Amino acid sequence: MRTKRCNFWLPNKNRFCANCPLNGSLFCGNHNSRSEGQWIPCPIDPSHSFSTFGSSVLEQNLKGHVKRCPLLKQTQSLSVQPFYQKGINAGSDGEEETSGVDDSSLPIKTVSSEMKRNALHGMSVPEFCKLIEKIEFIHESLCKDIQDSVQMPEVCSLWIKRGVEDRKLPFQEKHIMQQASIVGNLENFGLLKNSHGRKPSECGEPDEKKEEDVPAVIEFGAGRGYLTQMLADCYGIQRVFLVERKAYKLKADRSLRQNESLKLERLRIDIEDLELNAVESLQGVPFLAIGKHLCGAATDLTLRCCFPEYRKYSTEQHPANSKFGGLAIATCCHHLCQWKHYTNKRFFLDLGLTKEEFHAITWFTSWAVDANHDSDLPDTTNCISHLQFIKEQGDGYVDGVEKILSDMQADRRAALGFKCKWIIDMGRLMWLREHGLDAKLVKFVPSSISPENHLLLARSSNLL
Repeated sequence: MRTKRCNFWLPNKNRFCANCPLNGSLFCGNHNSRSEGQWIPCPIDPSHSFSTFGSSVLEQNLKGHVKRCPLLKQTQSLSVQPFYQKGINAGSDGEEETSGVDDSSLPIKTVSSEMKRNALHGMSVPEFCKLIEKIEFIHESLCKDIQDSVQMPEVCSLWIKRGVEDRKLPFQEKHIMQQASIVGNLENFGLLKNSHGRKPSECGEPDEKKEEDVPAVIEFGAGRGYLTQMLADCYGIQRVFLVERKAYKLKADRSLRQNESLKLERLRIDIEDLELNAVESLQGVPFLAIGKHLCGAATDLTLRCCFPEYRKYSTEQHPANSKFGGLAIATCCHHLCQWKHYTNKRFFLDLGLTKEEFHAITWFTSWAVDANHDSDLPDTTNCISHLQFIKEQGDGYVDGVEKILSDMQADRRAALGFKCKWIIDMGRLMWLREHGLDAKLVKFVPSSISPENHLLLARSSNLL
């Protein structure tokens, strides 16, 4: 006989809750309906969702919950670490990074997707058309030198083949292809030596290369750490740091720790709060910064973290001792970007774009992942003809921008979204170049594998 299950539908998991229902109810204790007034947010971790009313706990249970909240111990432990400094990489909410007021410690004013959409709907039709024309002009002017760079190093190919044969690959093929291409682009850009002279048959075996000749790797937004595992197995990396704010199961850490020649540290911290110069074991060590799909503002936070000398506010307590060698960051989820965190506000302002228009552009980027990506969209797809159609309609769009957006064809929406993604990443690229780094932006996988396929590469100019 099949055990009864809670009837609460979990949309993120696409299934019903697996817990048993309470006696006389269709729902379990977590999802049983109660009056809304009984529930209040957890003051330590608002992400808790113990009720149908969102992130909250029963008021009468709050005192006991706070004492055993899973995040409490982790928060207390983190606060005493020398590398923890609240908001150190957050940026400024002012129009320029050089504004005279230090607002880095103020609460972040997150502009939600709903707020961005409502602001767009509040535009007049001429204002909306002018914004689209700006986007088209900027994309046509600045986004011409971006190339495809899909890589599959031989050493990674053999590593993948061996994993398939041994049935030890814990992730999907599309993720393997992305990781291998990131690694291959690191090698092609001169940030990794050719497998450290190792033969393909030796992939995964310990290397006798001197430790000081092998850079450390810091994986930001590491998740389970499988990008680092590929690097360590195939290129003999001997010191790795995994930066991730969340806890994960099925991590690569267990496999990595079996390599006796590898030193591994996992830092459970938000990138926004990480003072890299205060990580004791990283002092004076050359490092590569990597990240696979650093969502939204996490890319900007990582850039500030890697280059503390270019932050608006730096701490004198921890002078710059780390040695930046290079980075490879696959950007992602541009719709989550925020003006406060964005590294190159000056880029947008100099192009005549306002803070509000920046948020509109970030909202458009979600369209890039809405389309069917069985094949790549042609680069020539644009929205100029659609704008001409809008103008030709005249009074046909008296209802405003909301009607225009609903009538826009899917391929045109996707094309506009891709262009907005390029503009945002181009600003990051220009920021790196303005600070004397050799940098480029490439497509590291086809859109059919992932529409989030932008890879930001940079290296110190002395490596040329």
